[in-house]
Amino acid sequence: MNYNLVEELTWRGMVHDIMPGTEEQLNKEMTTAYIGFDPTSDSLHIGSLVPIILLMHLEKAGHKPIALVGGATGMIGDPSGKSDERNLLDEVTLNHNVAGIKKVLSRFLDFNSENKNAPLIVNNYDWMKTFSFIDFARDVGKRITVNYMMSKDSVKNRLSGEEGSVGMSFTEFTYQLIQGYDFYHLHKTQHCLLQMGGSDQWGNITTGTELVRRMNVGDNAKAYAMTCPLITKADGSKFGKSESGNVWLDANKTSVYKFYQFWLNTSDDDAEKYIKIFTFLDKNTIESLVKAHKETPHLRALQKRLAQEITILVHSKSDFENAEKASNILFSKSFKEDINTLDESTFLDVFEGVPQAEISKEQIANGIDMIAALSAQTNFLASNGEARRALKENSVSVNKEKVSDDYIITNEDLISNTYVVINKGKRNTYIIKAV
Repeated sequence: MNYNLVEELTWRGMVHDIMPGTEEQLNKEMTTAYIGFDPTSDSLHIGSLVPIILLMHLEKAGHKPIALVGGATGMIGDPSGKSDERNLLDEVTLNHNVAGIKKVLSRFLDFNSENKNAPLIVNNYDWMKTFSFIDFARDVGKRITVNYMMSKDSVKNRLSGEEGSVGMSFTEFTYQLIQGYDFYHLHKTQHCLLQMGGSDQWGNITTGTELVRRMNVGDNAKAYAMTCPLITKADGSKFGKSESGNVWLDANKTSVYKFYQFWLNTSDDDAEKYIKIFTFLDKNTIESLVKAHKETPHLRALQKRLAQEITILVHSKSDFENAEKASNILFSKSFKEDINTLDESTFLDVFEGVPQAEISKEQIANGIDMIAALSAQTNFLASNGEARRALKENSVSVNKEKVSDDYIITNEDLISNTYVVINKGKRNTYIIKAV
């Protein structure tokens, strides 16, 4: 093996539970392992980065990773950690989501590789679609007792009322059996010996190992399990969400700039934890970064390196460079020149939430005086008098350059032929949009 996978994941804080014998198996030979992804959306968000990175670590350590997209299990819905029954997706939506997730996973794992440990992607609908209910009940359901299934937290908490009071449908009760059968199927067809996932999946995963053991004999009955902790924030808020919702791995759902900003704005404690989990930087590099950050925390070196590594991993180096440039643009000495290099969507990301007013292109071509730009035409300031005072105090700038009361805004001031950025003091920013 290229390196001890369990040791590597342990110092990174990525091991929660591990079944006895798992480390020995991984050190003995190339081992096939899988992680499942439920197609609840047509993309994945940053909460899914941890299992993706686990698969990448598997491959880097010389093992064979399998990414399973749950076309079948997605029809049922995983009850783990849920207080309510999931809404069932129709087949068209599900197929769309499965295709989207496969596309995302393909950015991180080369499923066309010809290496011995080449990653594999599978869809459990392919082997579940022809499985009759009677056959499943006889061949699979017979192997696991209701007592065993009831002991799992995902079931127990729902039935006890600890997680809501709606109980659990038979549909969701069967989820762990179907997931367990996935493990058995991959064990039989791909010699898959290990299932990995988040700590909330331990019950489902161990049902899989139990099913493998009960449906096989001797050496063929070996199966292992390992989970990683669910990622949390130091302040107790939910990881993976920004003010505007989930942080997605798809640039069409979360722009690269917003993605970069999410990591850049993490707290010191979170950045120290995340850089171990979400990057492939070695231990010495990370320890040096943490030490340097603690000496000069105001420079935010840890957050900057974290945001750089993850943005390059998920998007690209050029995407990172553009996001970094956009982040620094407000402080640029050549603001007008630099901001014209941004595309419109990134420009709007940078100035998200800033008050906007529309003025016709014809008016701007003819020239707009500063009083009109601040008050009469835009209502940025409450009155013409307030606009005059601000101009006399020399606190107004157009595209980051100070202007006086005789300044006229023209087409020359338009950024990307559309926008003008006006500042009153350091804290107040306004946008004029030419329409």
